[in-house]
Amino acid sequence: MRRGRIWPVLFLFPVGAVFVYLLVGRYPLSPGEVFGALFRPEDVAPTVLRLVWSVRLPRALVAALVGANLALAGAAFQGVFRNPLVDSRILGVSAGAAFGAALAILMGVPWAYVDGISFLFGLVAVGMVIFIARRFGGTVIVLVITGVLVGSLFSALIGVTKYLADPLDVLPAITYWLLGSIPEIPGWAPVGKLSVVAALAGGALILSRWRLNVLSLEGREAAALGLDVARWRTGVILAGTLLVASAVSQAGMIGWIGLLIPHAARALLGPDHARVLPAAAAMGAGFLLVIDILARSLMESVIPLGILTGIVGVPAFLLLFMKHLARGGGWG
Repeated sequence: MRRGRIWPVLFLFPVGAVFVYLLVGRYPLSPGEVFGALFRPEDVAPTVLRLVWSVRLPRALVAALVGANLALAGAAFQGVFRNPLVDSRILGVSAGAAFGAALAILMGVPWAYVDGISFLFGLVAVGMVIFIARRFGGTVIVLVITGVLVGSLFSALIGVTKYLADPLDVLPAITYWLLGSIPEIPGWAPVGKLSVVAALAGGALILSRWRLNVLSLEGREAAALGLDVARWRTGVILAGTLLVASAVSQAGMIGWIGLLIPHAARALLGPDHARVLPAAAAMGAGFLLVIDILARSLMESVIPLGILTGIVGVPAFLLLFMKHLARGGGWG
């Protein structure tokens, strides 16, 4: 398929997935009922109207925004670290945000504030990474190693909270949240929070797309082109952190999207971030919508999203890694 024809397909993918999302569930709806609820609310039953506008549509938008934010952050991180095999968890942001949520659940914080605490700890994690890395040169390898160490620290702290949690009440809540899921009835507040972060941080990344292209070069080459590498690398990392922290704070730990979706976008459209970033966002949104449709449909109970993305992600990553090795470890 020619690149000019790919764009309509990419952006119709999440739109179509949202429509299917509104159709399926424990109470199936017909296309006519969904169209009526969306465009002619006076012609449909109040039950259908509430189901579409109060339950399924906000949940669909939360899933789409979480997928878009994770994929967009993954694409940015792969560019800034010059490696297509890293993802949005590289700097320990996901582990920090997950610890914040686990700690809030352990302390009995009302659910309305759990996402805020989770978001805050995600920022704390990346703040630690940037602070420590700058003390030791701030190179890409130092950032990666520091991110792994900080992520491991917060993963250990998550283990502590699970050990201290009540095994009959609090521990199941923490465990289920860590597996990743979209809230059953999220309401419109999470949609607003995710939209604001996506507009600000995602917009900043897209506006900085040509600088990401330069950052994808070796440090000396980027500096020779007049780019303040350390400053722009930090800016991209902070924007990506906001996207990851917002996604994790709303939906828990959902892996593989930040790794696989940007690589798929790059394979379709080439390495230019002007194309990769919006394509990754659209594909990430559609992908997580499809995964959540399966999570709600395959069994009577809702399957945690982290399980399904792992089932899909592990074999896909294996193929990606084998291809990467076959091409000599480069970008391919």
